[in-house]
Parts: sequence; C-alpha cells; structure tokens
Amino acid sequence: MTRCVCVRCGAGLSVPLARVALPPHARAAWGNGAHGLPVAMAAGTYAVDPLSSGPPWRTWREAGAEEAARRGVYAPVEALSYGSPGHLVLAPGDVRGTAFLPGRHGGSCCGIDGSRGPNLACAACGLPVGARVDDCAVWQAVRFAPEAVRSVTTPGVGDAPTEWDRPLFTREENGLAWRARVEVGLGDALAHVLAASGGAPLALPPGPVTDSLGPVLAALLPAPPPTRTLALAGPGLPVPDADIVLAPSHEVTGELWPTTATGTLVPLDEPAWRYLVRPRPPLRAPARARFLPEALERSPRSYEFFPPEPCRFTLRTALTRLPAVREPWLRSVHEKLRGPWETY
Repeated sequence: MTRCVCVRCGAGLSVPLARVALPPHARAAWGNGAHGLPVAMAAGTYAVDPLSSGPPWRTWREAGAEEAARRGVYAPVEALSYGSPGHLVLAPGDVRGTAFLPGRHGGSCCGIDGSRGPNLACAACGLPVGARVDDCAVWQAVRFAPEAVRSVTTPGVGDAPTEWDRPLFTREENGLAWRARVEVGLGDALAHVLAASGGAPLALPPGPVTDSLGPVLAALLPAPPPTRTLALAGPGLPVPDADIVLAPSHEVTGELWPTTATGTLVPLDEPAWRYLVRPRPPLRAPARARFLPEALERSPRSYEFFPPEPCRFTLRTALTRLPAVREPWLRSVHEKLRGPWETY
C-alpha cells in the first residue's frame, strides 16, 4: 500500500492506496458542459500520470515543432504544458490533510481545473501540493504535484490484484458516466488503429465494432474495398487472424491481454472492450409501431439506436501523441478533427 505525504513536513495527505494504471479518461474531456461525471479513480487507488500537466504553458509557436516533439507532442496544439510529469492522481474522497488555497479557484467553466496551478495546500505547513479538478466535462480527481508530494510504499501490503481471471472493479454498465468512459476508451484506441492502418480502408467484424467505429472510419479513411482487417482479442475469444487486433488492457497493470495474434496489437480500455464483446439481441420495435421492424432490418445499427462513438477530443489528443501523425495522410485526419478547445 502507498500513502501520499508532504515533502516539507511529512504530514499524511491520503488514505492507504493501491497503485493502478492511469485510465484514459483521467486526462480526458467528454461532451460540452457535461455535468455529473464521477471520480476518475476508484476509491483506494491512485495512478501516476507520466505526461506533463499544468502550468507553465507555452504556445506551439513559442515552443516550435522540434521542442514539442522532444516533449512527446507531434502535431500543433494551442498550449503545451511545461509542468512536471509524474503527478499522482487519486479520488478526492481519499485525500486527507489539505485545504483550498485562497484565490486559486480558477477553472474553465463550471468548476475548478488546476490549469492555473495548485489550488490545494498541506493543512499542516501551507505548502501548495496539488490541484482539485471537478470542472464540467471532466472526471473528478486530485492531482498531487511530484515536487510537493511523495509516495511512501509498503511493498506487498494491500496491493491491487493483477490476475486476469477476476475483475478489480465492478462498474455499472449503463448511464452517462459509463457511456462517457466507453467513448473515451474507443477514441484512445481508434488513434492507434488509424496509425496502424497506414491509411488503408479496414474490414470490421459485424456488430458493436462496426456500429461504433464504422461511421468514423468511413469518414476518415478511403472508400472501400477494404485492404486490411480489424478484430478483437481477449478472454473467451478465439485468437484472431487480422492485421490489427484490439486487445483489453489490464486496469491494474496496464498490460495487454496475452495473445498469440500476429497482427498489430492496439490497447483498449477494459470497459470499452467489454462493450464491444458483450452480446446483444437485435432491437425490438414497439407493438404499435408497425413500420419500425422493416426500418430496423435495413439499418446498419441493428443493436442500439445510439451506440457509443469514439470521443473526438480523445481521438485527436491521442493522435497528437503519436509520431505517425507527422505523416501527411494522418496529419490531414488530425486536422479534420480539429475543434475549438485543444489544450493538452
């Protein structure tokens, strides 16, 4: 187990925590003004964000393409973070011994986001230690700065289980929060799928994969006929024979499901993977709506009226972090996804 402590006075700043992999939604924004998104991390867990976050910021013009590439950003963004990498990310309810800093409650819309620096201090000594994030369209979290907070670990005591044969968390697979996480996971994976495709059209398996990924891929890749294939791998599925293979990543270790598939492996957040492989009966029309059965029979989306779609913000952010985005065809895809808000 791990506890977070203040580097200045040694005061405890968290309950005992088990380290897990950083989930894609912990750095994501979803929707436009979406309220009610839950905490990013399950209670009793924390993750380390390997990427820079927070101020100081520099524009793409100020940093330049070469400097941005050295920091792992390969396509233009509005603002480039020069903050420290290695922030500790945990649920607000697991934090202890902190207080809000007066005048540091800035955010981007309906809450606080930490984009202007720490808004939390150690209650014992006053050292700024990190930021509470609870703005709209983002998952709630506390991000402790690595220069102000250190982790003290007791190896082997209360560690999170790492086996694939039992789930770590039980999450309700419906509702807004579940849909948001699935769409973020799909967006993150789709960036790697696009890079692996080489710009060639893809043949998709029928069902939820086609329902969720098909429309986006059709808009971003050349028209059929497909020259490459995509398939799913994971628990209970046969070993796929495909050019690109979507495999679940473990929620604790972040490791991919072990498979002997020879195609390019693409990690997929576990909830998104569970959505794509979960069997569903075809939609049934209400008894009075006699015209619906025939319409549904012709519809390519035969399982849901509005299936989850890859999060556009996450897709573009993930592309920005891939060196392949410097290739002209993928850069044009990146530009198609350009939106008004893009701070990474």
